[in-house]
Amino acid sequence: MNELVRETYRYRELIWALAMKELKIRYKRSVLGFLWALLNPMLLMLVLSVVFSTIMKINIPHYAIFLLSVLLPWTFFSQSLSYAVESIVGNADLIKKVRVAKLVFPVAAVASNMINLLLSIIPLALIVVLMGHPFHLTWIYLPVPLLALTIFTLGATFFFAAANVYYRDVAHILQIVLQAWFYITPIIYSIDFFPEKYRWIFKLNPIQFVLNGFRLSVYYGLLPTPESIFASFLCAFIALFIGFAVFRRHQNDFVFYV
Repeated sequence: MNELVRETYRYRELIWALAMKELKIRYKRSVLGFLWALLNPMLLMLVLSVVFSTIMKINIPHYAIFLLSVLLPWTFFSQSLSYAVESIVGNADLIKKVRVAKLVFPVAAVASNMINLLLSIIPLALIVVLMGHPFHLTWIYLPVPLLALTIFTLGATFFFAAANVYYRDVAHILQIVLQAWFYITPIIYSIDFFPEKYRWIFKLNPIQFVLNGFRLSVYYGLLPTPESIFASFLCAFIALFIGFAVFRRHQNDFVFYV
């Protein structure tokens, strides 16, 4: 882990440049540009709120806030993986020509999506005000689950970025995994919808602990229990340890397969 911190700091300017490059490419030739980072959550909220609170009749007060409080961090997680899985293969020319720490590429993918996530918090706050939902003081707790989510995401991106170098099917399989993962995670629904005897199943989902802090802070105005906080960081660091260990072990061979 010392290597991860050391190399990230050493190449911080390159990571920032790659992150900004990714964002510029994403919004290239877009009239609104970075404003889409603000508009996307609001448009997504509108569509999903109509579907689930009007058509499917999910009876949750201020459902848009209930949904976005977890959907935004989930979007950060899923988009980070989607971009990072191709980060090594997509930068093959640079890797072959320049001696640089390979970890900068998945880290840059996470950094670019972190900027999107931080920007999307602005429309979330506006929606809370406009809908008359209480603006809880527990918002100040958000950096804690955000840190756990970032650590967990980094671990996942390292693993999938490395795996995709050797098996290019990984990028396609990952999209299917993310779709399934989305529906088995309490994002569009509450875990309270299920009988208590079945709720233990959700504890097998590691990202559930990480995302729980966002919904509790924004929607319910509550703080997670110490056990839940511990579980979120435990899952996050296990993911980082496994992911970075796999990445570090194989990084010197990437140049032969990209």
